[in-house]
Amino acid sequence: MNIAVLYAGCALALLALLVTVLFVIAPAQPLVPLERRRAPGAAPEVSALTRVTDRTAGVIDSVLRHSRRPPFSEHELELAGIRMQPSGFIIMVVSATTVLALVGLLLGHGGLWGLLLMAVFAALGPVGAKILIGMRTSRRRATFAEQLDESLALLSGGLRAGHSLLRAVDAASQETESPTAEELARVVNETRLGRDLGDALDTTAERMRSDDFKWAAQAIAINREVGGNLSEVLDQVGRTIRERNEIRRQVKALAAEGKLSAWILVLLPIAVCGFLLLTNPNYFAGFFGNLVGIAALIVAVILLVVGSIWMAAVIKVKF
Repeated sequence: MNIAVLYAGCALALLALLVTVLFVIAPAQPLVPLERRRAPGAAPEVSALTRVTDRTAGVIDSVLRHSRRPPFSEHELELAGIRMQPSGFIIMVVSATTVLALVGLLLGHGGLWGLLLMAVFAALGPVGAKILIGMRTSRRRATFAEQLDESLALLSGGLRAGHSLLRAVDAASQETESPTAEELARVVNETRLGRDLGDALDTTAERMRSDDFKWAAQAIAINREVGGNLSEVLDQVGRTIRERNEIRRQVKALAAEGKLSAWILVLLPIAVCGFLLLTNPNYFAGFFGNLVGIAALIVAVILLVVGSIWMAAVIKVKF
């Protein structure tokens, strides 16, 4: 098969996927809303590609409903702050996986190396999506912890102004930033639907994995049972949380150098290996040609994984 024809086909497939992702699945928002640009009473125009996309999303939704452990659940996306249905996110991941597989095939110039790189690049799609969700979830929880002292101050101020506890939580959800605003709004909505306020606060503490917010929820629950000045209690809890946040920031600053060194030591061998594979693919031919070379590569990968886990455990400071 002509290599030029192969490259041309891969390029056209890549262009088609990019057009599908950018203009169909995640199109740019128009300057004027579609409802204002459409004549009154006119039926909405739906393209064939949009119908295919909606049908595909419907099929994926039906499969996810019958799946016990979906690859990307709505709960995970919500914790990560991704405002997208699981079916749409899976379509995005599949599109990215296909694009990465084509890029790996093009970089490998066909043959065995092309198939190997295609498999490796294709695996980066779902793995990268999981890593992205985990990073966004961790960042969102860390931001929630940083905003907690200000949120308790707003709650205390609302109680001093004469508002009820639920009204103070509602006011704090409107004044704070994301993700605290979203979590407090969830608490208010669940309480209005009939759930106990203490249970809603405990669930939020578990969702965000925040011991500080759990202490605040326990303080509110105790105050609702025995009474007292809740605003002063929240002030004291907020002062304690503020001091803990200061210590946490100091620990984070002291551990930043170790984290940077660990990232460099882990990524440097991978970057050098990838550079040599792209610039001189025959460089590793000697390793794959005999049993000793294959064993050396396997040992190197194992040592790299063990070293990564070791450094991750050393630089992680639990506070």
